[in-house]
Amino acid sequence: MPEKQLLHLVFGGELSGVDATDFADLSALDIVGIYPNYKTAYDAWKTKAQSTVDSAQTRYFIVHLHRLLDPETDKN
Repeated sequence: MPEKQLLHLVFGGELSGVDATDFADLSALDIVGIYPNYKTAYDAWKTKAQSTVDSAQTRYFIVHLHRLLDPETDKN
């Protein structure tokens, strides 16, 4: 039986400030991709985050899409 899909979105960009979570330019968001599980999403996030380590205002995030699509997924 195939592993259950738990979709995760990885995206990021330049924030309006180092202590903010709003983006400076929404049209410049970097959509890294959608991944079938947390591990592959984490690996993609880590690669992008490490490539922008010199930019204090650039940050990447992992969104648990499966929680938005089916809130019951965390109760299994």
